[in-house]
Amino acid sequence: MDTATTLWLLPALPLAGAVILLLTGRFSDKWGHLLGCLMALASFVVAGIAFFDMLGRDTAQRGVHTDLFSWVPVAGLQVDFSLQLDQLSACFALLITGVGSLIHIYSIGYMSHDPGRRRFFGYLNLFLAAMLLLVLANNYLVLYLGWEGVGLASYLLIGFWFHKPTAATAAKKAFVVNRVGDMGLAIAMFVMFSTFGSINFTDVFAGAPQAGEGTLTAIGLLLLLAACGKSAQVPLQSWLGDAMEGPTPVSALIHAATMVTAGVYLIARSGPIFDLAPDARLGVILVGAVTLLFGAIVGCAKDDIKKALAASTMSQIGYMVLAAGLGPAGYAFAIMHLLTHGFFKAGLFLGAGSVMHAMDDETDMRRYGGLRTLLPITYVTFGLGYLAIIGVPPFAGFFSKDKIIEVAFNQGGASGLALGAVTLLGAGLTAFYMTRVMIMTFFGERRWKPETHPHESPAVMTGPMILLAIGSVAAGALFAFGSSLQNWLAPVVGAHHGEETVPAGVVTALALTVVALGVGFAYYQYAQRNIPETAPEAVSAMTIAARKDLYGDAFNEATFMRPGGYLTRALVFLDNRGIDGIVNGTAALIGGLSGRIRKVQSGFVRSYALSMFTGAALVAAALLAVRLW
Repeated sequence: MDTATTLWLLPALPLAGAVILLLTGRFSDKWGHLLGCLMALASFVVAGIAFFDMLGRDTAQRGVHTDLFSWVPVAGLQVDFSLQLDQLSACFALLITGVGSLIHIYSIGYMSHDPGRRRFFGYLNLFLAAMLLLVLANNYLVLYLGWEGVGLASYLLIGFWFHKPTAATAAKKAFVVNRVGDMGLAIAMFVMFSTFGSINFTDVFAGAPQAGEGTLTAIGLLLLLAACGKSAQVPLQSWLGDAMEGPTPVSALIHAATMVTAGVYLIARSGPIFDLAPDARLGVILVGAVTLLFGAIVGCAKDDIKKALAASTMSQIGYMVLAAGLGPAGYAFAIMHLLTHGFFKAGLFLGAGSVMHAMDDETDMRRYGGLRTLLPITYVTFGLGYLAIIGVPPFAGFFSKDKIIEVAFNQGGASGLALGAVTLLGAGLTAFYMTRVMIMTFFGERRWKPETHPHESPAVMTGPMILLAIGSVAAGALFAFGSSLQNWLAPVVGAHHGEETVPAGVVTALALTVVALGVGFAYYQYAQRNIPETAPEAVSAMTIAARKDLYGDAFNEATFMRPGGYLTRALVFLDNRGIDGIVNGTAALIGGLSGRIRKVQSGFVRSYALSMFTGAALVAAALLAVRLW
C-alpha cells in the first residue's frame, strides 16, 4: 500500500465516524459506540502500516507528503491542503490512534448507561480526527485547522454533561483560555507570511536563517503562547483542573494522547525557528521550569483523584516543554517523555475511572482506602503506572525523565545547575504526590460510605488498562535501547552530542535518591497516620495556596478579568455618552433649528409681506446710516 496515497485515511476515518454518529441521531444509538471504536482502530491500522512502510525505506526517503487540493489560491498566498508523514508525525499518529483506540474501547463500559453514548463517541472520533490533522499537516494553516478542531472537540467533551453548571462553566473556561493561545498561532502565521511569503513548513524553515533574530524571536514567542494555551502551561494553565468535569475517558484522551501534547509538538516541529532565536528558547525553558514545579506543588494538595492527576499532567508537560527549550539536545527526550507519558498517564486516568466506577463516582480520595484487595486489576495496573511516572527503573518514566534531568544538568554553568535542581525537585514532588494518591486510594483503612460496594470493572475496561500498563513497563526501555528513538527522530529534530557536565550515573543516583525521599515522606505522612475523611484546615500559606491552584484563577481575575471589565464598561460609557451623545446631540441640534426655522415658513402672504417690508426698512436704514456717517 502506497503511504502517500492513503495518508488522508488517517484523519478521514475518525472524521467519517464523527459525521455518521452526529448526523444519524437515534438511528445509530444501538451500534454507534461500536462504529466509533471501529473507526479509531482502523485509523490505528493505517498508521501501523504506514510506520512499517517507513521502516522499509532508507532514512532520507522515509518522509512522504501528499497534496489533496488547492485550499487558498490567492495571488500572493498559495496554500495547499497537504499532509505529511515523517518520523516525528509518525510517533504522534501511532500514539493518538493507539492510545485513543484503547480509550474508545474502555468508554464502551464506562459510558454503557449514559443516554448520550452515541454523541460521546462522535465527539471522541472528532477529537482524534482533529488531532491527527494537526500532526500530519504540511503547513501552518492546515495545522491551525486541526488546532482549532481540537479546541472545539475539547469544548464539546469537557461540557458533555452540560446539564451540570460546573461542566458547562469548565468547557467555556477551557474554550476561552485556549482562544488566547490561539491568537498567538494566528499572529505568528501573519508574521511568517509577511517575512517569508509562505506558511509552508519547508519555505519557513528554509528562510529562517536569512530572517532577523528579532523577527524569529517574535515568531517563537507567539508560538510559545499558543503552546501554553493548548498544553496548559503557565500562565494559561487554569483550565486544565476544571476540565476534569468531563467524563474520565475524556481526561485520559486530553491528557495522554491528544490535546496537551499539541503544544510540545508545535515547539518540536518549529525547531528550526527556535534554534535561531535564543531568547525565544529561553522563554520556552522558563515556562517549562515554572510549570513543572507549579503543577507538582498543586498536585500535592489535591484530594480529588482526577484533579491530582491533572496537576501531574501539567507538571509532566512542563518537563517536556523544558526539554524542547533546550533545542536539539532535548527535542528527542521531550518526545520520548511525551510517548511514555501517553502510556502511563492514560493508564492512571483509566485506573482512576475504574475506581470511580467502583465507588459510585466518588472522586474524593479521603473516602477511599483499602481498595487493593477489592480492585486487584485496577490496583496492579494503576500501580505500574505509578512506578512509571515517579521514575523507578526499569519502568518507562525512568528512561525518559532521567534523560531530561541529565540534559538539564549538561547545559553547564549556573544555568545547568539551576535547571538540574528544578528537574530533581520536580521528581521528588512527583514521587510524593503520586505515593500520596496510591496510599489514600489503595491502602489504609476503608473510609467509604456504608452503602458503597466497591467492585472490579468489567473486562472491556480492564483490558485497555492492562495493555497500557504493559506500555508503562516496557516503552521506556524500548525507546532508549540503542538510542533508537533519538536515531529515529534525528532527521527531523536533529542530533546533538554535547559534553557530559555531570556523569549520567551521578544524575541517576541523585534522581533515585530524591524519588526515594519523596516516597518516604509521603509514606510517613499518609501511611503512618490516620487520614481524616475531611481535609484538615491548612496551617501553612503554601498549603492554602496549593489547594487554590496557587491562586491562578485569582491572578487571572485580578490581572485580566477585572481590568477587562473596567475597560469594557468605560468603552460602553464612551459609546453611550460620547459617540452616541455626539450623534444624538447633532440630530437634536438640527431638529431644533429646523423646527424654529420652519415657523418662518407659515404660508400666510401677509407674513411674507411683513418680512419683506421689515427687511427693506432695515436695508434702507443701514444705507442711510452709512451715508450720514
